[in-house]
Parts: sequence; C-alpha cells; structure tokens
Amino acid sequence: MFGRILALIIKEMLAVWRDKKSRFVLIVPPLVQLAVFSYAATYDVTHVTLAVLNEDGGLAGRELLARFEGAPTMAHIIHVATEAQMTQAIDARDAMLALRLPQDFSRRIEAGQSAPVQLILDGRRSNTAQIAMGYANTIIAGYNQDRAALQNLPAAPGALVVRVWFNPNLESLWVVVPGLVGVLTQVVALVVTALSVARERELGTFEQLLVTPLRPWEILVGKTVPALVIGLIEGSIILVAAQLWFGVPFIGSVLLLYGALVAFLLSIIGVGLFISALSSTQQQAILGAFFVVVPAITLSGFATPVENMPDWLQMATLANPIRHILVLMHGLFLKALPAELAWQSIWPMLVIAAVTLPGAAWLFRRRLY
Repeated sequence: MFGRILALIIKEMLAVWRDKKSRFVLIVPPLVQLAVFSYAATYDVTHVTLAVLNEDGGLAGRELLARFEGAPTMAHIIHVATEAQMTQAIDARDAMLALRLPQDFSRRIEAGQSAPVQLILDGRRSNTAQIAMGYANTIIAGYNQDRAALQNLPAAPGALVVRVWFNPNLESLWVVVPGLVGVLTQVVALVVTALSVARERELGTFEQLLVTPLRPWEILVGKTVPALVIGLIEGSIILVAAQLWFGVPFIGSVLLLYGALVAFLLSIIGVGLFISALSSTQQQAILGAFFVVVPAITLSGFATPVENMPDWLQMATLANPIRHILVLMHGLFLKALPAELAWQSIWPMLVIAAVTLPGAAWLFRRRLY
C-alpha cells in the first residue's frame, strides 16, 4: 500500500516539475509577487506633497513652514499665492494636503494667543490623508511645545510618551512580509491541488489511473502530499527571503511555525481537491482557484483589519484559514508567540482541514463512479 502511494507521489512531483507551465507558475509568480507586494503594498506614507498658502509672511509663520519643509515625510512643497491656486492643487491631485496660514498668525503667536491654521486634506485618498494629517499634527505639536518654552508660557499638565512594542520603527515591511508567507503559500498549494486531477483528465491519463490497484483514498493521499511538500518549500523560501533580503526579524519557534504551516496547508489542500474534482480542464481549475483566492485574501485581514468588518462577516472569516495563519505569522515573527496562544489559531485550521479533506474525498469518490 505504502509503495503504491509513494509511487504516485513521485509521479505527481515529476509531472509538476516536467510541465514547463506548472514549473513557471510555481517558481516565478510567487517570487515576483513577494517582491512587488513587499515594496508596493506598504502602509507607510513617505512622499507627501503639501500646498502652502502663506498669507502671514511673519517670522513665526516662516518658522512653522520651515519645519514642514524639513520634515522627511514632506517630499515636495508647493507654494501658492491665492486660494484658487490652493484649491486647484487639491482638485488636480498635485497636493495631498494644503496648509493655510492666516494674515494674523505671527502677531497672535507673538502675543501668546491661540493662532489657528487651516489644514485641508484630499478625502479621495482617505487612509493616506489621515496618516499625512497625523504627520502634520506632530509637526505642529512640536512647534507649539518649542514656542511655549521660548515665551515662558505654561506647559501642558501632562505629556504623552509613546512606546511601540514588537515593531519599534513601525516598519510596514515587518507586517506585510510575514503575511505573505501565508498568502503566497496558499496560492501555490491551491493551484497545485486544483490542477492535479484536472491535468489527468485533460491529458487522458485519468482513466489509466483508475485501472491501477490504487484505491480512491490512496489516490487522494498521493495528490495531497506533493502539494504539502511544495507548499512547505515555498513557505521556507519566503521565510528565508524575509530575514535575509527584507531584514524582518524572526524570534519565534521554527518548529511551531512549520507545524502551523502544515495545518494551514492541509486546510487549503482540501479546498483545492474540491476544485480539482469538479473541474474537467486545467482552465476550469485555474478559474476555480482564482474564485477562492480573491475572497479569501480580502476577508483575511491582510489588507484591511477584520475588526472593521460587520459582526456577521467577522464570524464568517473564522472559516478562512488565511485569517488564522496571519495571526500566527505576525506573532511568531515579531513577538515569539508561545505555544498555548499559537494553538488558539492552529486548532481552527485543523477543524477546517477535518471538514475539507473528507469532503474532497467524498466528492472525489462520487466523481470516480
């Protein structure tokens, strides 16, 4: 029995490796996606363009503007002369923010009075604008503190001291790259399993497989193990790239990480075998995999927090393996997640695997007879 299964596993691995299209899909796209997502899918806003309308011209106004010009996040400052030009800069997307200093700004500052300034944001880029607004608030808060000290004004009764745990410099790469271990591994495992039976049908070798002594469950195991091995290799490549190329620290347990990957891959492989059993051609299998991948990533918390979703949708995401693997990857990479907490995310994936794999076996058996 084990010899028959081993022969099928070897045959599957060779079929994937000898097929140029499959080999290309397994190697090139994940590496390209790793590079593109890591650098493009960033939460940092580092190139803000600011339009400035300075109606004041005084020393205090020039000092405030100098702080904006010297801020590393303000990549470009556009000086405008009229309100219409400031409006045009926002409308044409030439500027993300617009700062307007009123005529009496310096006079009020020198008199120790409150001197409001106007900050206009482009709401069409809401998330980016909110982050840029935070930068502007930080600059103005620093300016207010220094002016208060210079003019011997009473300081604020309390001060906020910020400490960031696990990601001290708030590097978005430290968040994106660990998540890609789960996202890209899912894509590879799903495609491999979705194509396995569909490729046999398309090439006309599926009937030959049926006349062998292999039982349906043995065929299923033979189709599962290659995807599991390939997925683990893919995850290992991304793990090494995360540390050596992107400089993301890994301080958790390697054994725990691979245990989580195995549970995750088993839950994904069951879905892939569902798709493969239902597909007659490889094109149908690819479309089926795409139909599953996009909603799974959208509902995983990779791009938007799960907490921001409606309550009923948050409950639905519990059946999404990527949601659980993202929690594990971030925890294992950045804070040495202990085994008892990791288990809280591993057992849901095992439950999903316990449903999808027998379900795929049942559907596979029905399609055989």
